[in-house]
Amino acid sequence: MLFHRSTHFKQFRALALASVAVIALSACAANRGGSDIRTPDFSGLTQVQKQAAVQDFSQKYQQNPRDTRVVIYYAAALRAAGQAGQAVTVLERARTEQPRNRDIALAFAKALAANGQFAQALNIIDATIRVEAPHWNTLSVKGAILDQMGRNAEARALYSQAMVTAPNEASLHANMGLSFAMTGDLQQAEKHLRKAKSLPGATGRIRQNLALVIGLQGRFDEARAIYAAELEPEAVESNMAYIRALLTQQNKWDLIKGKK
Repeated sequence: MLFHRSTHFKQFRALALASVAVIALSACAANRGGSDIRTPDFSGLTQVQKQAAVQDFSQKYQQNPRDTRVVIYYAAALRAAGQAGQAVTVLERARTEQPRNRDIALAFAKALAANGQFAQALNIIDATIRVEAPHWNTLSVKGAILDQMGRNAEARALYSQAMVTAPNEASLHANMGLSFAMTGDLQQAEKHLRKAKSLPGATGRIRQNLALVIGLQGRFDEARAIYAAELEPEAVESNMAYIRALLTQQNKWDLIKGKK
C-alpha cells in the first residue's frame, strides 16, 4: 500500500521523522574504527523522568563541562525534554573547545537537525566524514538528516553504503525502513524494520516503529501486540487511536474496514 504525499500524510511523516531523530541520530555503536560513545535514548521516559535526567546531567556538566560523555548525555537529555535549542548551545561550546572530537561533532549535528538547522548539520557532518574510509555511523547520521530534508533517495544511498561495512547494525536497517515510510512505501518500510527488529541492538523504538507501519497497513491486531510488549496499556491505546486517526484523515479507514 502506498500513501501519497498530502497534508494528512505529512502528519505521519512528522511522526516518522521524530522517530528517525531518535533512532538514527542517537545511534552510536561501540568503537568500530571511530566513535565509542553511545548517545542515550531518553525518548521513552516520562516527562518527569526526562526533567530529572536534565537536572542530573546539568549538575554533572557544571562540574566538568569538558567531559565528552557528560556533554553528549546532557545534550541528549535536553533534546528529549524538548529543549533542542539549549542542546545546540551546549554542543556548540563543546565543538569550539574540542574541534577534532568526532563524538562531539556527531552529537552537534544531531542537535542541529533536531532544532531544524539542517544545512548547518550537514556542514558539520561533511567536515567529519573521512572520504577514504567513512564510518558507518557518520553516514547514518547524514542519511537521517537528508531524510528530514526530504532527500530520501540520497539518504537511502548512504544507508546502503554504510551497510557494506556494518551489515548487522539494527539502526541502519531501521533508518532505511523509516525512509521508505516517509515516502509512503509501507511494504518496503516493514521489510527493513523487520530486519532491524531481528538484529542485535534492536531497541523498543524500532519495534514501535514497526508496529506503526504495520498498523498503517490496517493490521491492527498485529500492531497492538507489538505495542503491548513495549508499552503500558494506556500508551498502547493512544498509539492505536493515533493510527486510526491518520487512516481516517487519509480516507483509508473505510477501505480497511471493508477488508476486515
